[in-house]
Amino acid sequence: MAAMAANFKISLHCRSKSEPSAPHPLVLQLVENLQRFKSSEASSSSSSSSSIICQNLIGLQDLHDCINQVLQWPKTQQGLARGCCETLVEELLSVRLLDFSDAAKEALIESKETIKDLQSAIRRRRGGQVVVPMRKFLSWRKKVKKAIRKTLENLKGYRKDTSLTCSYKECDESVPMIRILKETELITLTHLQSLLSFFCTSIGQSKHSKWSLVFKLMQPKRVACDYERANTSEFENLDTMLESLLCHKHCSVVSTESFQSHLENLELSLRDLEEEFENLQKGLIRIRVSLLNIFNH
Repeated sequence: MAAMAANFKISLHCRSKSEPSAPHPLVLQLVENLQRFKSSEASSSSSSSSSIICQNLIGLQDLHDCINQVLQWPKTQQGLARGCCETLVEELLSVRLLDFSDAAKEALIESKETIKDLQSAIRRRRGGQVVVPMRKFLSWRKKVKKAIRKTLENLKGYRKDTSLTCSYKECDESVPMIRILKETELITLTHLQSLLSFFCTSIGQSKHSKWSLVFKLMQPKRVACDYERANTSEFENLDTMLESLLCHKHCSVVSTESFQSHLENLELSLRDLEEEFENLQKGLIRIRVSLLNIFNH
C-alpha cells in the first residue's frame, strides 16, 4: 500500500511542505479505501443483509469523495488531460455505471412502495382475505426478480468487458490515477451487483432448506439474530415466510403478525438503503462532472 501511495504521489508531484517525502494524507486515505474494498471483493457480490450493504455504500461514498477531491488538484487535471488517449476518455466517461445505479435505485423505490401497499392491504383485511394481496405481492416478486436477474447478467458482462479492455498506453504521467478510477469503477459495480442481488432469493433453493429457514426465523430472538448475521437477504426470508403463509399445509409455521413485523423491519431497512444510495449516486455524478470538466478544457 505504501508503495502504491508513493508512486501515486510522485505521479501527481504532490509533496507535503513539512515532509517532502511523505505522500499526501488524502492519497493515503484513498489508497487505504481501495485496499480495504479489494481485500473483501471476493464476498461482496453475494446477496447479503441490508445492514452490511448499507455499510458498504457508506464506505463507497468515502472512496468517491476522496477521488473527487484528488480530481480537483491541478496536477491531477493536467496529467489526465495530457495523458489520456481517446479510448480511455470514452471508458472513463461511460454512462453505463450510472445506468446500473439507476436500475438499482428503481428496484429500491419500487420495492419500498410495494411493501407499503402490502402492509396497508393486510391491515385493512382479516382472515382469509389477506391471501389475495399476498398472492399479488408474490406475483410481483417473481416479475421483479426476473427483471433484476437480467440486469445482473448485463452488469456482470459489462464488468468483464471493463476488466479486459482497460488499457494504460500513452498515459505515462496519469497511469496511477487512471488505474484508481478504473479499479473504483469495478468496485462500485461489485457493490451495485450486491445491492441488486439483495432483491433476489437464492436460485434453486431446495424445499427442505426453505422450510428449515422458516423454522429458524421462528426461533427465539438470540438465535434469530445469529442467523441474521449469516448475511441472509431479508427478501429471501420474506419470500420464504410468504410461501409458508400461502401454503395451507404449513400455514401454522408463520403467523400473519410475524410476517407483518418482518415487512415493517424491511421497510425501515429499505429507507436506510435508499438514503445511502442517493448519497452514493450524488458522488458518482460529481466524479463524472469533474472528469467532463477536465476533458472539455
